[in-house]
Amino acid sequence: MSQSRLQELRAQVDVINLQILELLNKRATIASEIGKVQQQMGTSFYDPQRESFMLTMLEQNNKGPFSNETIKALFREIFRATMALEEKEAKAKILVQRKSPDQATVITLPDGETQIGGGKFQVISGPCAVESMEQMDETAAALVTRGVKILRGMVFKPRTSPYDYQGMGEPGLKIARQVANKYGMFITSEIMDASQIAMMSDYVDIFWVGARNMQNSFLLKSLGQVRQPVILKRGLAATLEEFLYAAEYIVSSGNPNVVLIERGIRTFEKWTRNTLDIGGVAVLKLESHLPVVVDISHSAGRRDIAIPLARVAKASGADGVMVEVHPNPPVAMSDAKQQLYIQQFHDMMDAIERVSLEAEPVR
Repeated sequence: MSQSRLQELRAQVDVINLQILELLNKRATIASEIGKVQQQMGTSFYDPQRESFMLTMLEQNNKGPFSNETIKALFREIFRATMALEEKEAKAKILVQRKSPDQATVITLPDGETQIGGGKFQVISGPCAVESMEQMDETAAALVTRGVKILRGMVFKPRTSPYDYQGMGEPGLKIARQVANKYGMFITSEIMDASQIAMMSDYVDIFWVGARNMQNSFLLKSLGQVRQPVILKRGLAATLEEFLYAAEYIVSSGNPNVVLIERGIRTFEKWTRNTLDIGGVAVLKLESHLPVVVDISHSAGRRDIAIPLARVAKASGADGVMVEVHPNPPVAMSDAKQQLYIQQFHDMMDAIERVSLEAEPVR
């Protein structure tokens, strides 16, 4: 008798389990529809007031034997699972998200040969800022002997102090363009505001959005309308998710050619300018199909560890490095401590050329 009663009760539990499962999936389907409406409205998936209302309603209607605390704990798990499902569905629609292991954006520059992504380790280099024709010419002459095709030509310098060197502006772009033409190189330069696009388009081959402007959505959307590729630097306190959403602003606005640059994040460490998030590089390569480059100058803020950082950047599967080089760093008008001497640049190139990857990097 006891055995048959046990089986009968267990059978009832099995039926209820299936009913709960059906209701949970039905709830998830409805919640997904709510998420779509919220997305159209531009509101967040998470509504704390709504969650509080639902928990209060459950408490008021709970007749036991579960306590109110138990009921709230169970439903909080249901809420979390539903949120995770909505976020996963939203994430799958993001254009910069990798949809398959072999998906990869390869950016080809106007010569038809120079590429960022696609397996070639690209070096982007030059002084921190354009200071003179002589400085740029001497630097470019050295870089081109090692196959560097992308020259930094920074003329707008967003400095922490308004009294520090702010850059040469358009005259500096003219110098950078002239030097790049002489050596068959391409110019990348930082843009500060959407109003500069028309002027800078006459000079640059690649626009560059600095860390301070990573979340400037108006600038990002404007750069989605240009023909040139865009380098996007990670903000000094940005999560990887925020970084990819910033790239999404550009791509969703019409420009698919975006390069992500990890330039270090701010932590409590004082011996380096920032902390290089090399794990973040590996995650970006898994999560996104966009090329990923590592800025070893701003992440360290010191030239004496440039070589190990460059080596680890290549070993991590990054698509290249960005490094600052100056003919005479101690007299540089900005970031003197992190710019490499020309001989140090050659030493760095020798070092990264010796790095071989045991496993195929994520493309």
